[in-house]
Amino acid sequence: MPNKRSGGGLSSVQQAAKFLGVSVLAGAVMAGIAMPAAGALGLAAKGSVQGFDDIPANLKSPQLSQRTTILDSQGGQIATVYSRDRTVVDIKDMSPYMPKALVAIEDSRFYEHGAIDLKGVLRALNQNAQSGGVSQGASTLTQQLVKNYFVEEAGDDPTKVAQATQQTMGRKVRELKYAIQLEEELGKTKILENYLNITFFGQQAYGIEAASQRYFSKHAKDLALQEAAMLAGLVQSPTRYDPVTNPVEAKKRRNVVLQRMADVHAVSQAEADKAKATDLGLHVSRPKNGCITAVRGAGFFCNYVEKVFLNDPVFGKTKADRQKIWNQGGLTIRTTLDPQSQDSVQASLKQHVNETDSVESAATLVEPGSGKILAMGQSKPYGSGKNETEINYSVDMKMGSSAGFPTGSTFKPFVAAAAIEQGIPATKEYSSPYEIEVPSPIQTCGKPWTNDEHAKVPNESKSEKGPYRLKEAMAKSVNTYFIQMIAETGLCPVIHMTDALHIVQGSGKQLPQVPAISLGTSSVPPLTMASAYAAFASRGMYCTPIAIESITQKADGRQKSLAVPKSTCSRAMSETTADTINTLLSGVIDSGTGKQAGLGDRDNAGKTGTTDERRNAWFVGYTPNLSGAVWVGSSTQQVKMEKISIGGVWREKVYGGEVPGPIWRDAMTGALAGKDSPPFNHVDIPDGDKGKGKGKGKGKDKGDGKGGGDNHGGLIGGLTAGGTDGGALPNPSVPQGTGRHGHGGRRG
Repeated sequence: MPNKRSGGGLSSVQQAAKFLGVSVLAGAVMAGIAMPAAGALGLAAKGSVQGFDDIPANLKSPQLSQRTTILDSQGGQIATVYSRDRTVVDIKDMSPYMPKALVAIEDSRFYEHGAIDLKGVLRALNQNAQSGGVSQGASTLTQQLVKNYFVEEAGDDPTKVAQATQQTMGRKVRELKYAIQLEEELGKTKILENYLNITFFGQQAYGIEAASQRYFSKHAKDLALQEAAMLAGLVQSPTRYDPVTNPVEAKKRRNVVLQRMADVHAVSQAEADKAKATDLGLHVSRPKNGCITAVRGAGFFCNYVEKVFLNDPVFGKTKADRQKIWNQGGLTIRTTLDPQSQDSVQASLKQHVNETDSVESAATLVEPGSGKILAMGQSKPYGSGKNETEINYSVDMKMGSSAGFPTGSTFKPFVAAAAIEQGIPATKEYSSPYEIEVPSPIQTCGKPWTNDEHAKVPNESKSEKGPYRLKEAMAKSVNTYFIQMIAETGLCPVIHMTDALHIVQGSGKQLPQVPAISLGTSSVPPLTMASAYAAFASRGMYCTPIAIESITQKADGRQKSLAVPKSTCSRAMSETTADTINTLLSGVIDSGTGKQAGLGDRDNAGKTGTTDERRNAWFVGYTPNLSGAVWVGSSTQQVKMEKISIGGVWREKVYGGEVPGPIWRDAMTGALAGKDSPPFNHVDIPDGDKGKGKGKGKGKDKGDGKGGGDNHGGLIGGLTAGGTDGGALPNPSVPQGTGRHGHGGRRG
């Protein structure tokens, strides 16, 4: 026997002997294959060879990654997402020409041999011995299927993919043993079915169904002879024979397949000749992957659904576990998105705010009592192009890229609810001067807050001065009234109320215990606000928001249901408190700052909000069966909405009742069309002595959607929670102030 080569390792004869040794022969004989001792032929190959008998006996078929389909609540498709575009189908759902074409061009003796083709091996051994390397393979379709299994298991890991496809003797030996197993366990028909579902056809299409849709926009079962032949020809080299980029080569290859089909009598020569004379007949469908393809402007909602899946432990213990399931796909996700509501939101946003405007708008609708998110939209489309964004402004940083926005006076109802829960009557009157030095100390859940810097809070207009009772103060959004209210109740009841309503800042941090929270200086996302207001609508019951109703997964030819997150409902306040807030906020729409937002045909309630320097404007409102939040502003918080064009309309000053209010009104009107119109349980709140208030009924404070206390004016010192406007900017890189006593920094 020759010595080892100078480079070390076994000689060609030794390599071949090891490859075709006793263990291989034993396995081959078991498979009914007679293999001669071919050591003398010589076989040069690189790579280690694992003993045949040492290879694990069981090859598990991988769960093939497939496309995931996201549906709305009515079963309409929102989008498809996938790591690999594949739809697994039974062989009976493939054109009969397809397996015939594949067998003819790839393994014409497929039905005659077992796991290995003896003639092919002998041919390859001779060729490889002459070339000094593995220059020609003799893999059967069964062996190719095994290799595809390895590639599928490797996923997108380039190192594992390289290992799964490397031209080494070790891999060939593993392929052989597992091919024997598959021949015994699956049979020829199932092997063909699995192969046609797993293999890559180019243009991001994995499996015959995806390939048929990509190139011909039809199901695999409808493929004609010439179409099946073209696809079979792609298997050898999807890039070289790509009909989209290289139609000449693709047609040549197709005709080679057709002739081969005739040669092996899979079709007649006449059929093959007729098919050769046809054009490629492409009807290409471009890949539609990801939330960028979502219909109805639901890209942001689609992205939220994906984030829910990847973040919720119900789908897997670890992030890696959840990511693996998501990448495997094959999911059908039915969501809570109501197409009627979504269409209405998008139409309203488009009508009132242009994509090219310097400000943006986001709107979210939630169903009270269930937590279902019915609509989620933005004025700028989902995408990465000009006047597009992939940032979801409706959700928090955990589920998107935004940290929310200062909410302005839309926070005041939470202060009122906390006070009423503490026994303060809805007829409570405060002096409510135009400007007030914040009372001190104010009790918190810990150390009292003190106004060491003598911070003051003004109202929007100097004509706006009390005394006021709660009903009128809420309608006019009087800042100094709510500062006096929070001074009496203390901050801890307000924090308990917001905790019960699951209100946290978009950054994930708890609300700061400072009096400025009563004026909405903390940044909160629209979804959080819509869900909190939904608790008023459902008479005090808060329900966590949900986006997914059900998920089924197709695996191994079976459909199985996956557990999904459920909404958790809990009592946040008494029914009486909620009824009182509903009555108060109905007044905001009837005769207060939200008059332009009113729905004339049903009970509705809401609150306006406009932050310092008009960087943010809000309207949050609801009916007994639908709650919605609308934000308008600049995502960078750099635009002051004064002397500005929004939606083609010139605005001297933007108020919560002016731009967000009509967006909410029109979105709600369309969403509720044809729906029930249940009433609120109103309570009687006496107006009191009308002669006591001053500055009432004059100027902008007369319920025209302007004025009121929405604009916070000069909030300073330790009153604020830090950052411009006394609120945390939506940019997570902007730190919050710490300030004296840890209550906030001086307003910049």
